[in-house]
Amino acid sequence: MTAVSLEHATVPADSGEVTLLIARRVEPGHEAAFERWAKGILDSAARFPGHLGYGLFRSSGGDAPWFLVHRFRDAAACRAWQESPERAAWFADCEGHHHTEIARRELTGMETWFAEPGSTRPAPPRWKMAISATLAIYPISLLGGYVLVPRLTALPLVLSSAVMACVFNVLMTYVAMPAVSRVLRGWLRG
Repeated sequence: MTAVSLEHATVPADSGEVTLLIARRVEPGHEAAFERWAKGILDSAARFPGHLGYGLFRSSGGDAPWFLVHRFRDAAACRAWQESPERAAWFADCEGHHHTEIARRELTGMETWFAEPGSTRPAPPRWKMAISATLAIYPISLLGGYVLVPRLTALPLVLSSAVMACVFNVLMTYVAMPAVSRVLRGWLRG
């Protein structure tokens, strides 16, 4: 699949954000009309309160679906968009585009770390996600305790805690969780 656009690609650990992943099958010959419609609905949603970003992923061909992705500040913002007259108007005006929704997933918190791109498979059970997150945070905590804490003792507690939180968040998001979820992929999906 080819990404058309993807805004705000970072995913926080458990901020209350909701990622809505929608798979749609488009009949051959109607791809251009669908892409115009999809771009319009995504742009409309982007102006909606609480919307944090979106993505459109084209089909890889054949029966493979197209994916629309929305990120919202929280479940209330996601629900408000889904129940909005603006969204209803886009669906009322999609005649002749020959597309059908085939799957929908709402991902919240840690589930987004474990979601496979292009898949509508459910996230692993929460207990497996908790074990995985613990395995990821433990080495970061050890490293932080030995390397950062001694260097931050001269700073006020509020500032040193902010530095630790930033370092931990970056390492969890970009290093530890991708590595742990890759290593444990079979167990997580089993």
